[in-house]
Amino acid sequence: MISLVGIEEEYLVVDPQTRHVVPRAAEVLAAATAVLGEDVAHEITRFQVEARTPPSADLNELGGRLRAARKEVACAARSCGLAVVASGIPVLGDVVPAPLSEGPRYEQGRDLYRALQDEISICALHVHVDVPDPEHAVYVGNHLRPWLPTLIALAANSPFFVGRDTGYASWRVISWGRWPVSGAPPYFPSFADYELALSALSESGALMDPGTVFWDARPSPRLPTVEVRVADVPLDVNDSLTIIGLIRGLVVTALADVARGDLGPPVSSEVMRAAYWRAARDGLAGDSLDVRAGTLVPARLMAARLFDHVRQAVGDAGDLPFVAAGLDRLTRRGSGAERQRRVHARGNALTDVVDDLIEATVA
Repeated sequence: MISLVGIEEEYLVVDPQTRHVVPRAAEVLAAATAVLGEDVAHEITRFQVEARTPPSADLNELGGRLRAARKEVACAARSCGLAVVASGIPVLGDVVPAPLSEGPRYEQGRDLYRALQDEISICALHVHVDVPDPEHAVYVGNHLRPWLPTLIALAANSPFFVGRDTGYASWRVISWGRWPVSGAPPYFPSFADYELALSALSESGALMDPGTVFWDARPSPRLPTVEVRVADVPLDVNDSLTIIGLIRGLVVTALADVARGDLGPPVSSEVMRAAYWRAARDGLAGDSLDVRAGTLVPARLMAARLFDHVRQAVGDAGDLPFVAAGLDRLTRRGSGAERQRRVHARGNALTDVVDDLIEATVA
């Protein structure tokens, strides 16, 4: 049986004249809801719109739904004189502090997290894969941990932040990493340890509720899935689908390992943190830390190792030709971050970068 997968992608609303992000997501959402219904939603800031897909076992079907969702959200934005971009963080605009969406939950978050929310205008790809129960989701997270930095490098799409080159391929990962319950999940030797950790985090005040467990692989608080939220929203929809195929392969491979009694390699949180930093800084263009060996290797080599690790599961899902071709294209051409920098280098203008993002989001 092929595991079901569903996704959420977040986009930024921009003014196509100034190329700045603008807090007009509610207008875009109102226009898009007429077509997409519950498959489009607001996000934490008024700069963002989220598209969702229902669960599917077929990656090609999922791709059709994702392309349709991007197209409809973009059309809705155009009807308001706006545009949307698939970028991990705003390229241009006055975004600090971020204008939060209305509602008691967002008010509670403002009181709790304070200035952490100033740079919360970030956009990710969230991938949900079916698992039997939350306990399996925790152990799957153990197995995913060594591969999360490689997924960061593949999906990196946030080099520019409000008018400057950060020097990072994914500034979203760095910005998000300041939150108290974010980044790579800890290693949990048992489900009881996971529950104890959540209890302590709640007692500390770091959590509002289970929905604010923001680790990059977590049991979904509302669905029978493991949610993998490590990736910047990719610029190219084919890159999204490649990463989705790899993530499903990782989860299915991990479930098989868990069924054999393997609860995953206990890589230290300090090593994971360093690997995240390196992947976010250099993306696919540099070296990555192999967290199990403790050595630097080319990021593209780590991507090849990831593919070898999931090859059987990807093949069993019928996705091997598509994912293999997508990964080859991605590693040869580079991530969204590299594309953004190439566009910028041609004319030294960040407005050109935003124009390219507008076009490529629905290409």
